[in-house]
Amino acid sequence: MLTNDDVEFFRSNGYLLPHTQLFPPARLEQLEAIFNEHLADKGAKLSDELDTPHFRDQRLMDFLLSDEVLDTVEPLVGPDIALWTSHFISKDPKVGRATPWHEDSAYWDGRLSAYDRIVTVWLALENPSSTQNGCMRVIPGSHLSGGFSDNYVPTDMSVQTFHAEIAGVDESRAVDFELARGEFSLHDGRITHGAKPNTSDIRRTGYTMRYFPASVKVLDVEQNAGWKIWLARGTDTAGNTYEPDPRRTASA
Repeated sequence: MLTNDDVEFFRSNGYLLPHTQLFPPARLEQLEAIFNEHLADKGAKLSDELDTPHFRDQRLMDFLLSDEVLDTVEPLVGPDIALWTSHFISKDPKVGRATPWHEDSAYWDGRLSAYDRIVTVWLALENPSSTQNGCMRVIPGSHLSGGFSDNYVPTDMSVQTFHAEIAGVDESRAVDFELARGEFSLHDGRITHGAKPNTSDIRRTGYTMRYFPASVKVLDVEQNAGWKIWLARGTDTAGNTYEPDPRRTASA
């Protein structure tokens, strides 16, 4: 569980680096094995494009809806928690692409009724996440501007992950999210963040798990067609439609 000081730091800075293990060793190894199955089956996708794997693999719900994760995010999201998405992100040795400065909120614009308490857990799998292999970087406090920057500029899709990046970022303020294997970071969905390319011989792999308050409405718009969400904890007050909870299905 996070302390009051942790929560205050997160609210002010938009991120937190607890430097603790999220799952016990055996559970971490199980998640890493699942990741490697998805990596082997990725087909033409790049290794940093393994989005929403839990839509296809129910085993991941055991991690996404676990007490270890939900107890961690509850002080930031609130007691009523919904699962927004998850993503395996792997930067291959020497060729892992840079991720330009961006805000996650910009890619969800128009899909939700509010964006101020979306929290991402970024879990380091298999290896440490370091400056050498392209760890995530954030600009502290940038979430306080509310996200949705208007100074995006086009980027070259052949070398960059996203279609645009935020211009004019003062990189001297950046904080590197260096993590040991099994450690995790937390960040606000509106914070400006990115990553340098992986220039090392070590693959950088993370599993992102994203949550939002169940008081936030997932809007009935085209971008949300076919999107799946789960009520992870507590009560929905927004009138959202959720997928069945596999924990209750298994116990029925």
